[in-house]
Amino acid sequence: MAKYAIGIDIGGTNTKFGVVDQHGKILQQDRLLTNEPDGVQDFINELHEKMLPMIEKNGGIKNFAGMGIGAPNGNYYTGNIEYAANLKWRGIIPFASMVSEKFGLPVRLTNDANAAAMGEMMYGCAKGMKHFITITLGTGVGSGIVIDGKIVLGHDGFAGELGHTIIRPGGRLHKGTGIRGTLESYASATGVRETALEMLTDNPNVESLLRDYTINDLITSQTVYECAMKGDKIANDIFEFTGQILGEALANFVMFSSPEAIVLFGGLTKAGDLILNPTKQAMEANLIQIFKNKVKILYSDLKEADAAILGASALVWEVSI
Repeated sequence: MAKYAIGIDIGGTNTKFGVVDQHGKILQQDRLLTNEPDGVQDFINELHEKMLPMIEKNGGIKNFAGMGIGAPNGNYYTGNIEYAANLKWRGIIPFASMVSEKFGLPVRLTNDANAAAMGEMMYGCAKGMKHFITITLGTGVGSGIVIDGKIVLGHDGFAGELGHTIIRPGGRLHKGTGIRGTLESYASATGVRETALEMLTDNPNVESLLRDYTINDLITSQTVYECAMKGDKIANDIFEFTGQILGEALANFVMFSSPEAIVLFGGLTKAGDLILNPTKQAMEANLIQIFKNKVKILYSDLKEADAAILGASALVWEVSI
């Protein structure tokens, strides 16, 4: 019986990959720059070159059940990566079949947010849950919806784009989609930066440590957090505002699928209670009575560096998602 799976997470900057056993232990891992190879076949060749020693070290191809891949706009039904905005491979790429042909292994592919949800269900804080939502608060806002123990995929494989739901009609422009007022425009690391710049401009007479970072364009969600921890008013207001919007959105999601928990993951969660407290408050304030005080908001307990690989590898062990 095959002992191992390969998990691959394709990001806009880095692609992380590793050998994972059935208990969710990563035995080896590495990474490569996603957009450095000239084309998708060059990328797959480089991936194969880096992965082959790992495969051989763990007993060869016969010991591997398959490969799981999480990728932007990855379609579980077709195995294609379709019109991914942050990859230089344009159009529709039959990625799973290309990788399968190169490695000689079965390949499953889904979008990166769904892979993260699979990882939480098999190895993380959602283990044993059949109804939950994962929200990744990173450069963007990714999401995976699990109902009755299955990822919600929709008729075309792209269901669950909660980050692109409109939470402020006519609001901030999302440059990638051209849509105004989406959750991702506010509750991502990019959104926090935009909020910081807006609040500094709208409050010119309020002193703030953040003004020291505008000179060299160094405002990030991390610098906002650092300033907030020093008691900076505007920095704290930024997290209150972000949490308010996130909480309102989570209330909508709760009333849609009635999850047991919402699992938050990603760099923005490092702000801890600064963002969690206003998020919880806003969520509960916007729920109707039958949903109040029923849904837990949890932080993922998977290591950030490992979660993407684990989530992708989880696709291999599942008979069906």
